[in-house]
Amino acid sequence: MIDDLDLGFDEPERGEKGRHRRGFRKRNGKSGGGRGKTFLALLMALLLLGSIGGGAFYGFDRIQNYFVTPDYDGAGTGEITVEIKNGALLADMADALVAADVVKSQKAFVEAAEANSRSKNIQPGTYKLRKQMSAANAVTAMLDLKNKIVNGLTIPEGRTAKNIYKLLSDKTKIPVKNFETAAKDPEALGVPSWWFKRDDGKKVVKSVEGFLFPDTYEIPPKSTAESILKLMVDRFLSVTGEMKFADRVQEERKVSPYEALIVASLAQAEAGNKDDLGKVARVAYNRAYGEFPCNCLEMDVTVNYYLESIGKPTKSSKQMTAAELDDPKNPYNRKLRGMIPTPINNPGKEALEGAMATPPGKWLYFVAIDKQGHSEFAETYEQHQRNEAKAREAGII
Repeated sequence: MIDDLDLGFDEPERGEKGRHRRGFRKRNGKSGGGRGKTFLALLMALLLLGSIGGGAFYGFDRIQNYFVTPDYDGAGTGEITVEIKNGALLADMADALVAADVVKSQKAFVEAAEANSRSKNIQPGTYKLRKQMSAANAVTAMLDLKNKIVNGLTIPEGRTAKNIYKLLSDKTKIPVKNFETAAKDPEALGVPSWWFKRDDGKKVVKSVEGFLFPDTYEIPPKSTAESILKLMVDRFLSVTGEMKFADRVQEERKVSPYEALIVASLAQAEAGNKDDLGKVARVAYNRAYGEFPCNCLEMDVTVNYYLESIGKPTKSSKQMTAAELDDPKNPYNRKLRGMIPTPINNPGKEALEGAMATPPGKWLYFVAIDKQGHSEFAETYEQHQRNEAKAREAGII
């Protein structure tokens, strides 16, 4: 209790008129006993703190922080850029801001964000902020779009890695060669080694193809080819993780995740309409692993992938020569038994879903029958011929 502490004050005296006087007896220029005791108590306290050392101040600071949220005052000074990553929670944002000395504590930012109903609109990206801002000002600044550095680039679904390097180079002015060099080691970009395993006995070819997820990306300032590709790989892992893609294809399709990723890329390339992605994936599974006579894919898109990879122009099916369609030097030969070595593009989420949750069916053939890209599917070649007749009547083939 505070009454038990001796702080060096005398008990109050009562003067002639009953008035209380504290800390001194007379104003005669001499130190009273109370004054001396106060000085002595202060001196003892300082000596005690000195003997304890910085631990006492540290303990006081911790106690103070427990009751008072550490926060800066005002709008801050200078300018600094801070990146908020995809999927960041308020605590993750706060950690990034504390590390950049934008806000003083995680707690201050989280409390300020929770007090602002619009804070849920804070998006991933790079922001221009100030150092040592109050948490409330930091939240307000991040909600102001003029403080967001917009350097976005959309990567369409189904683009090959080679095509993506060109898009990225045009946007960032980073040479294509830098992207090609960074892509040589997919595992260094974040692709887990277990992705490069196959259950079909084929030799594994480690390629970044298929792992550069198509999306709109904010390219942070001073990015490198490696950091941009890592961003795309990380997005792929995030999306497929949320889908439980790897677990489901192993349990439901009985194939390795890498083989299913290859199938997703084939569906992305061949399906003319998103409604047919799952069915095209089913055809690919049936041809490579089912009862198709050659157990080969016989898809012209694999030939075009090879042509692009060696620097030759791609062609329509009608333009391809017999030698191109069945080139023994082509590891993506359409007559190759089983599944091809790697994905042939970077499929989007719907194509991945099609390869993961394929509809049941024994289809081995398909052909587009209208200008919207819808296909008819067939189990036998005779049925397929009738579908081709429909396509000719519609002027599709």
